[in-house]
Formats: sequence, C-alpha cells, structure tokens
Amino acid sequence: MRVAKLYETSEKPVVSLEFFPPRDEKAEEKFDKIVDGLAKLEPDYMSVTFGAGGSTRDGSYKTVDKLFTEKKQPTVAYIAGYGLGPDEIKEVLDKYKNLGIETIFVIRGDEPRNDDFTSHSDSFNYASEMISFINEHYDFDLGCAGYPEGHIQAESLEKDIEFLKLKVDNGAKYVVAQYCYDNNYFFNYLEKCRAAGISVPVIPGIMPVYTVKLTNILAKVCGAMITDELKSKLDELAEADKDDVLNYGIDFAVKQCGELLKSGVPGLHFYTMDREKSVTEIVNRLRQENLL
Repeated sequence: MRVAKLYETSEKPVVSLEFFPPRDEKAEEKFDKIVDGLAKLEPDYMSVTFGAGGSTRDGSYKTVDKLFTEKKQPTVAYIAGYGLGPDEIKEVLDKYKNLGIETIFVIRGDEPRNDDFTSHSDSFNYASEMISFINEHYDFDLGCAGYPEGHIQAESLEKDIEFLKLKVDNGAKYVVAQYCYDNNYFFNYLEKCRAAGISVPVIPGIMPVYTVKLTNILAKVCGAMITDELKSKLDELAEADKDDVLNYGIDFAVKQCGELLKSGVPGLHFYTMDREKSVTEIVNRLRQENLL
C-alpha cells in the first residue's frame, strides 16, 4: 500500500491511525482487542512508531507484522534513525521490504534517554539525509513529519519549513503534521509550506484529550501550545471523572476535525495512544455529519 497514491486518488478524506508497539505480554493482549475494535472503522491505513535509537525495533517489526499479516490492515512502518548507522537502517528496512511494506515514515527521532546508548559514528544528523539515503537504496514511498508550531529545536518556523522542503526535495511524498490544538497554526503552516514550494499532501495530526495529565505532558514534550480555552477547561476538569475528561476530548476533537475537513484537508492522522474509545467516537460522529 503506497500512501502517496492513496492521498492522490481517494475520493474521501483518508483516515489513518497511529500505534506504538505494546511493551509486554499483558499490553499485547489489550492491544489486540484495541486494534480489532478500531479496525471496524475501516481506516485507510495504520502506522506503527519506532523507538528512539531503535529501542523498539523488534517490537515495532512484530507489531507491523501483526497489523499487516495477521490483521490484514494496510500498514506503514516508522523508522527513527537517530544514532543508527547506515547498515543498521538497511537491516531494519530490508525486513520491512521482505514483509511487503511499501511505505515508510521517516523521522530523525529523539536521543535515547538510556545513559548506556552510544550513537553510531556514521549516524545521520537529519531526517532529510535519511530520506535521501533510503530513496537511493529502496523503492518505498516515504513520508515525513512537519511541525505547524515549529520543531521544538528549530530556531524559527521559517527555518523549520526550509528543512521540510529539503525532506520533500530528497524524496518525501507526503507530510504528517504534528498535532496542534488551534487549527490556525495548521492553516498558517500549510500556507507557508505552499509558498515555499512544498506541493505534497500535508496531513494534520490529531491528538485527542485522553487525560489532563497526558495532555499536559505531551504538549510539553512535543512543543504543542495548549490554548487558553483548552487550558481553562483542563484546569476545570483536573478533579473530574475520567469519563468527563474523555468525553470533553471527543467533543473538542470532533469540532477541530470538522473545521479541518471543511477546509479541504486530504485526511486526518489520529494518534490513538493505543486506546480505542475516543477515536472510534470521533470518526463515527464525523461520518454521521457526512464529513468523512
């Protein structure tokens, strides 16, 4: 399944779901049920993350294999190349190629927090370099990440878009944008990308509010601004029942997604956080409104 072609030919907005590999046997049993539940939505594809420094490379492969081979889902595999040498990257990609995976989502990734980790001397410094390397050796469709509020390490949004342009010039065929809670960031970003000559599909990422604590942690890690409206509501919900928080997150995401879909985005990419209820409710409500 080639994602770039999917975005070009689909008559409806593409729905994609992202997972991270379960960390133990207990989580794996729960993961199976979650995937089976979300598969009922008939998403256009599912993707699986790849831990920093290759920390989940075996688990990521196993999860991709499960989704693609056992669950019969169109599947995209991530690769995060921070600290990995070219031969290690090729070893990972060869396994995905042999499995039948046709689309790889390429990110640099974060530095592992493990003090014992040693980066390979020939590790790539940027995702754009990895994309060029992969494009030279393989026939995958390649996706890359974009950051509507600017990458947390970028000196400016404009400079970050220059790096995105380099990723696309080096072979990335679509962009999944980091989530934001104010659509104006995405609309502004898309306008700047087009002005910079980036013409590939740019897909907004959607991170529903699952819990107050998780929302605050992820926003800090990812550099996503929590709007005053959302912050006020999260403060109000801090002592609320977890179902109240979840339902608010669903309502907020439905409103946000509706605005994005009405603007003509080619798809929505949901960060499921390996949870089922929120995304199921959001997608079903958007379909009831004939937006998906």
